[in-house]
Amino acid sequence: MQTAGALLSAAPAATVKGVQACPHHRMTASHPHLTDTSPDLPSIARHAATVLAGQLAVMAFGVTDTLVAGRDGEASLAALSVGSAIFISIYVGLMGVLQALMPVWAQQRGAGSLQGMGFSVRQSLYLCAGASALGMAVLLCPAPLLRWTEIPSTLRAEVEQYLAVLAFALPAALLFRVYSTLNQALGKPQLVTWLQVASLFIKVPLSIWFTLGGAGLPPQGVVGCAWATLVVNYTMLALAMWLLRTQSIYRPLLLWRTLERPHLPTLSGFLQLGVPAGLAIMVEVTSFTLMALFIARQGTTAAAAHQIAANMAALLYMVPLSLAIATSTRVSYWLGAGNAARAQRVVHMGFSLSALIGCALAAILFIANNNVASIYSDSPAVVGAASGLLLWVAAYHLADASQTLCVFVLRCYHITVAPLVVYCLLLWGLGLGGGYVVAYGGTAVWADAVASPTPFWACSALALLVTAAAFGLMLKQAAARAARPLLP
Repeated sequence: MQTAGALLSAAPAATVKGVQACPHHRMTASHPHLTDTSPDLPSIARHAATVLAGQLAVMAFGVTDTLVAGRDGEASLAALSVGSAIFISIYVGLMGVLQALMPVWAQQRGAGSLQGMGFSVRQSLYLCAGASALGMAVLLCPAPLLRWTEIPSTLRAEVEQYLAVLAFALPAALLFRVYSTLNQALGKPQLVTWLQVASLFIKVPLSIWFTLGGAGLPPQGVVGCAWATLVVNYTMLALAMWLLRTQSIYRPLLLWRTLERPHLPTLSGFLQLGVPAGLAIMVEVTSFTLMALFIARQGTTAAAAHQIAANMAALLYMVPLSLAIATSTRVSYWLGAGNAARAQRVVHMGFSLSALIGCALAAILFIANNNVASIYSDSPAVVGAASGLLLWVAAYHLADASQTLCVFVLRCYHITVAPLVVYCLLLWGLGLGGGYVVAYGGTAVWADAVASPTPFWACSALALLVTAAAFGLMLKQAAARAARPLLP
């Protein structure tokens, strides 16, 4: 794995500690609004709160689709469960490759190479184009995956239509992720949050209208949710492009220069950092999105209950995710500025916040599990099944809060391969594989296990707990090792 200096030096005009660059690219002094000397804890809290507001708005897209599909019928909710599991598995993996560039850009900002950031952002467009082509190819041809996971034939046609629409929404979603990652690296997530919150006012009515019909439009079922997502994605991208053209915070980066040819050293550095990170995120997400595909064979009630549990787990995940983004941005900034000891202190702050808030949210869900389940569905069978699953979601979240913070900050220290290996062994092996064996392997650990998604969630919670412990140890060692030469 490349060091931070090697990765950044691959791009012309990139500047970090010990890497030479053209003098006219060092622009920090003339643009003080892009430097950050505020206290770390308030900065993390503000950044995380802003990101969380935007992430909750995005999560509300999924919650809206789940509620609308649930009102349309149990079959629509089951189709959404399968379709969204496939789309999320693909999108999050590709998004992770682009999100992994945030430490690169944050370190360039800390080192004062603002035009180097601009060059790096332009080069990332090539990476985004390749990711879009790959993702669209899979989404447009999901039949082999549906057959392999034994999805009931009654759901396949609607799932394929749903994914076909989302295939054309994917490029806009990934381009907007580049814009979001840039803003996070700049420590200015507000514009992204405003766009995400405003888009909610488009997504909600469109999902209801397209799915349930009205005003002369026939009901389209769960495919209507996909069309609403497509409209929202391109609207957000158009507004992001306008902001890049008009807002002063982007001018020092000179983003609108002519797009250079692909710079192979830069793109190679992106791939060495982004591919393991993206694969790790994909493994993490698919460790429970694949559960939807395996659980679908248990029937629509089980699939619907799992969709509720998965949606709540994803909603809770937004809190540690926001803290992880804010913390990793701050850590990368101080690493780029050459202050590894201060970066280490930021790591401790972020970890403590994430663990504390994770415990609080898990306790709330544990107490209110039945009330939460009843919000999503009016079917007594679905509510009863989902209530039991939400108890395991509470346990799952306890570990998820800590491991999310750790894996994001590990990328600041350019540690991405080891987390990928841990995820594969524990989340796919112990979590998903263990749940499959218990549910379908003829064991007697759970009574009536074949009719319940419970084994999958229980094994995944255990796997994530071990993962969190392993990542915590890795991060402690990495931060201490980086700061040690600077200690007296």
